[in-house]
Amino acid sequence: MRIIKKDYRKNFVRAQVESMDDLWYLTYIIEKSDILKASTYRKVKLGKEDERNTKIIRKPVTLAIEVDKIEFSKYSNVLRVSGIIREGPDDIPLGSHHTISLEGGTEFSLQKQALLKYQIEKLEESAEGLNSKIMLVVHDREEAYFAQLKKYGFEMLGQIKGDVQKKADVKTETSDFFAAIKKTVEDYDKRHNFSNIIIASPGFWKEYIQKIITGDLKKKVVYATCSSVGVNGINEVIKRDEVQQVLKLEKFADESRKVEGFLGEIAKKGKAQYGLKEIKEAVDSGAVSELLVTDRLIQKKRQDNTFEQVEYMMKAVENMQGEVHIISSEHEAGSKLDGLGGMGAILRYKINY
Repeated sequence: MRIIKKDYRKNFVRAQVESMDDLWYLTYIIEKSDILKASTYRKVKLGKEDERNTKIIRKPVTLAIEVDKIEFSKYSNVLRVSGIIREGPDDIPLGSHHTISLEGGTEFSLQKQALLKYQIEKLEESAEGLNSKIMLVVHDREEAYFAQLKKYGFEMLGQIKGDVQKKADVKTETSDFFAAIKKTVEDYDKRHNFSNIIIASPGFWKEYIQKIITGDLKKKVVYATCSSVGVNGINEVIKRDEVQQVLKLEKFADESRKVEGFLGEIAKKGKAQYGLKEIKEAVDSGAVSELLVTDRLIQKKRQDNTFEQVEYMMKAVENMQGEVHIISSEHEAGSKLDGLGGMGAILRYKINY
């Protein structure tokens, strides 16, 4: 995201969307009652109501709306923000409803009632962009899966399968398949220009790939071990010690470590709490050091118009010098947190004995 102007003291920012990741960030920054201003299209009638030749056209206009609802799908590449028009041209009635679509290239300004610390961090993080573009490859001698790490999780790029049939031909068929994996990695790298490529496999299969990858591509590759292929293998690789150095700049890996640390405290009945009621009690007592909240919980609460309690806890934790972390539900760690209600608290001290 390109930040054009910012005044965090006055809760204001003007910026331009540069990628789909930016839209994901904005889902945590834009909230109900904010004022969003951007260029958009509005259906208007040409001619009077009683004239037979009345036409409806889509007119480009700049509108400011008071936000009521936001909708984002990572598959549509658009963030739809709906609300009531508070500012616009004379021929657009104030108080009517409108939806502004934010997408790549859209310039907007946002005036908030309050800009929280975690939201400022999201803005700055988005402005910095991805420090590294990482591809994940998990394979054995029969299957290979290719994915790109994203801020909201990971996106599958593709999958190929080998043709291991006759036992006598295993060596030949396997060699051909490893060559196909290498070729696919090269093709994706040419398309995306990855900064790092992590290749993992169960057992020793990755050694066959290691022998045939050379040149500039070799400099980008880190090898790791996994116990399975597919989505489970990708989730496993992200947690491996061998790749933490590569992944340390990626929010996805950081989120996974935070959730695993929280779950570890739960397992040993340590300094952690879950359940909205129990967490609220911990927040009110000032015991919460870090609050983990999944994006799925935030979206659900907003849709149900019950976000106030969650918002209260997030603000209270920050006001007491705690930290709020938004966890993506797109990856395994986020799904685990969703299984515990979508929110977890890491405590300064134990409150249950």
